[in-house]
Amino acid sequence: MVQASVEVFVPYLHNLSGLLDRATAHAATGALDPATLPPMRLASDMFNLTRQVCEANRHATIASALLAGQVAPATEESDADLAELQARIGRAIAFIESLPREPIAASAEREVVFTFRSGATRAFTGRSLLLTFSLPQFFFHVTTAYDILRHAGVPLVKADYLGPPRSI
Repeated sequence: MVQASVEVFVPYLHNLSGLLDRATAHAATGALDPATLPPMRLASDMFNLTRQVCEANRHATIASALLAGQVAPATEESDADLAELQARIGRAIAFIESLPREPIAASAEREVVFTFRSGATRAFTGRSLLLTFSLPQFFFHVTTAYDILRHAGVPLVKADYLGPPRSI
């Protein structure tokens, strides 16, 4: 469970931060105004870049906290520039890395309850939360952030999304 949660969320949050680094560097060349990126979205009914980053952080921190039997910090969702989005990712990583590993390792069959924004709840086993809900949600938002940046002209390739090879 640790390998499938913490050891996936943390590296991909670092990769997401790297995508924002690439966007910042691209903007520094004068190719685009960095202030145009956070509110950018692919379609009018989709979340913008800021919210995509916030949702990736949210799903990673909530899932990790639930698996560890802890309370997740509130996700910051206000408008932000690229530097603030980087800082938010850093705080999410720090929180996830601070969690005790033993309860996460033992969470596969334990019941956890996810609370939606509406206040509705849904019970999962730790394994089902992670594999059928949180990881898919997380990767959807990281991928959409990548797609927004690509659409804006930031020169990214799949290797930027995947990050360096890792051994588990």
